[in-house]
Amino acid sequence: MPIDANQAISAEPRSAEITWDHKDVQLYHLGLGAGTPATDPDELRYTLESRLHVLPSFATVAGAGMGMMGGLAAPGIDVDLAAVLHGGQRIELHRPIPVKGRAVTTARVAAVYDKGKAAVLVLRSEAADDDGPLWTSDAEVYVRGEGGFGGERGPSARLETPDRAPDRTVERHVREEQALLYRLSGDWNPLHADPEFAKLAGFDRPILHGLCTYGMTLKAVADTLLGGDVARVRAYRTRFAGVAYPGETLRIRMWEGPGRVQAVVTAADRDDAPVLADTLVETASS
Repeated sequence: MPIDANQAISAEPRSAEITWDHKDVQLYHLGLGAGTPATDPDELRYTLESRLHVLPSFATVAGAGMGMMGGLAAPGIDVDLAAVLHGGQRIELHRPIPVKGRAVTTARVAAVYDKGKAAVLVLRSEAADDDGPLWTSDAEVYVRGEGGFGGERGPSARLETPDRAPDRTVERHVREEQALLYRLSGDWNPLHADPEFAKLAGFDRPILHGLCTYGMTLKAVADTLLGGDVARVRAYRTRFAGVAYPGETLRIRMWEGPGRVQAVVTAADRDDAPVLADTLVETASS
């Protein structure tokens, strides 16, 4: 069944209540590779409940990622999940995420674009608690074979990589079991755990979750250029340009600018194959 863009965009948002506490936050951070070395004071900010702060990308898994799934369940959206690819992600933080919280999320289809051979859905999830808005999350989802319905093509602007050497370059190793740990935060897609399923999808072994790479990159930026102060992150976006595998090493190149950090992420083990592109962290002053 083709996507009915008008019906999808005009549909009433779907609301759900979500809760989380320090255990959810710690599990998420551990799934990103936090805690190495285990006694490092900088790592204890991610792993020890008495010192805990919340990396803003936790917004993508709070409530087991119900916002994105709510958007895919909207009227007018009837797609084969095997044809769905997560193309990009953006979050905007309205204030720091508390270690323990209860919020209401509203999910809706914010836009539907026609790319010819594929459709692009922008699935928007907004979370708010009793004190007001917490975050807005936009997931860009490519649906292969659902284009050609005559809709707008949508934006296609790309970030130009600065014409100078990176201000900082760091490498982050992906542990062999990291995808198995990360999926406990709510993404149970067997593509990230089952070798046979991965082969059916065209990969020689399970791949790392794109949103795990997304969180690892934000942690690297925060630790390297923001002094570990996650409250300085105002917004964060990326485009998923390729895959990473457990056991590989990510190379993260960073360029600082006024109120922003731009990054490019590649797989160091595979001749710097692209992993994340058009990656931008918008920051507040310290």
